Amino acid sequence: MSAATEAPRELRSERLLLRQFQERDFEEFAAQYADPDACRYIGGLQSREDAWRRMASFIGHWQLRGFGFWALERLDNGAFIGACGLWCPEGWPEPEIGYWLRPAHQGQGFVSEAVLASRRCAYEQLGWTTLTSNIVAENRPSQAVARRAGCVLEGTAVIRGTECGVWRHPPP
Repeated sequence: MSAATEAPRELRSERLLLRQFQERDFEEFAAQYADPDACRYIGGLQSREDAWRRMASFIGHWQLRGFGFWALERLDNGAFIGACGLWCPEGWPEPEIGYWLRPAHQGQGFVSEAVLASRRCAYEQLGWTTLTSNIVAENRPSQAVARRAGCVLEGTAVIRGTECGVWRHPPP
């Protein structure tokens, strides 16, 4: 996986701005990782200090790889509502689209919109030919998002000690 170019720092979809993380996002970011239900499938509970490091790793991934997670901002009110993007840190089996939303914004189609925008970027702007979303078996809402995006469960992989379903995105 070598990108021919860097991903754009911002994307727009119908209702979202996918943009770089900013310090002003940290309170909601930290709240996500302080809520046991909201973070159980994205790394588990984190102290404020560890949440800070995680957000910094999202930013650093851009510096090292030229792509990464975007912060999701609603266009109608400017609220930070979650994260979605292209992810492939050291040791990852292959590039994936990862995503999460703050609980108050779930169930409104925002994450599906962000997943499709991220996939278009990977295929049309970066020239990638394949992507996965790695989802633990208990995470039914994320599996539903993957299905709506046209993904197919093709098997499992153990990623950092956790067994995940490998949901393959349709090719370009």
